[in-house]
Amino acid sequence: MYLIEPYRNGEYITDGAYATALQVHVQQNIFLEDGIIFPYYCDPKLEIGRFQNAAAEVNQDYLDDNGIMLMRRETGGGAILVDDGAVNICFLVSEDSGVYGDYKKMYEPVIKALKNLGVENVEQSGRNDLVIDGKKVSGAAMTLTKGRVYGGFSLLLDINPEAMVQALNPNLKKIESKGIKSIRSRVTTIREHLAPEYKDVTTPEFKDLMIKELLGLKDMDEAKRYELKDEDWQAIDRLVEDKYKNWDWNYGKSPQYSYNRDARLTPGTVEVSLEIKSGKIVSCSIFGDFFGQGDIKDVEEALIGTRVERSELESVLEKLDLDHYFGKVEAKELLDLILS
Repeated sequence: MYLIEPYRNGEYITDGAYATALQVHVQQNIFLEDGIIFPYYCDPKLEIGRFQNAAAEVNQDYLDDNGIMLMRRETGGGAILVDDGAVNICFLVSEDSGVYGDYKKMYEPVIKALKNLGVENVEQSGRNDLVIDGKKVSGAAMTLTKGRVYGGFSLLLDINPEAMVQALNPNLKKIESKGIKSIRSRVTTIREHLAPEYKDVTTPEFKDLMIKELLGLKDMDEAKRYELKDEDWQAIDRLVEDKYKNWDWNYGKSPQYSYNRDARLTPGTVEVSLEIKSGKIVSCSIFGDFFGQGDIKDVEEALIGTRVERSELESVLEKLDLDHYFGKVEAKELLDLILS
């Protein structure tokens, strides 16, 4: 198989959006006489499946506070926090390889590789997971594209349990969504199960160990590499800008959903009910026992068409005379209520 890694001008790119864009560009434009494997590790990103609802899956405040990017991938499956404690391995192989939809077959060489590194009691479980002693260390997804199988999986060398819990704890509590929801699983780390001589490996070292095992190499210098050209990187740049760092793809592609939130604010109880489509408010109803002089419909109509995103909501609310509609209230109070 050909090996393609996110090196650009000799520098390893750790931006997760670039790792995904690189793979999609290759899958759509580069056809070689053999399969392709793409291993990578990256800065923290919260990755959701193609058909998931971002609002129902993640705690956006936590992502914002901790500089974690949200990115929607091309394939289905659930949400996962990916950081530099995980090695991600994606692949492109011919459709006639027989691997499409057969996660047991896909994981067979991975299980063999991990066992060679000292990991015992590792097995494929459920539809698309890999577990050690019943605890998850990997999840996989696949899709068919242009006669090839494009798929991948993450290997949890290390995990940050607090970040994983906080990032995947959606802050829109009362939400009804048609999106596919993630199934929360017990997880463990691969590191604690490795043979003693591998216990202290770094993430890049673990990535190389897995690639050598999967490709049958004694040294990474033996790998059959494909080097991306300048025009490839220019196309990847456009893909990152137009898609993987684009709000409309990552958030606007969420299925239609509705949610309701209420709280006791300074002027009284306020209840907000919203219908969201393509990440924007299409219907808004506000109720409560507050004493305002203006017609609350003005506020409801002002919010329609607004992205459910803090800065845009804040911009709309700050233009309104909220005291006139609610009594004494700060825009931040309403904003926190809507996004709580």
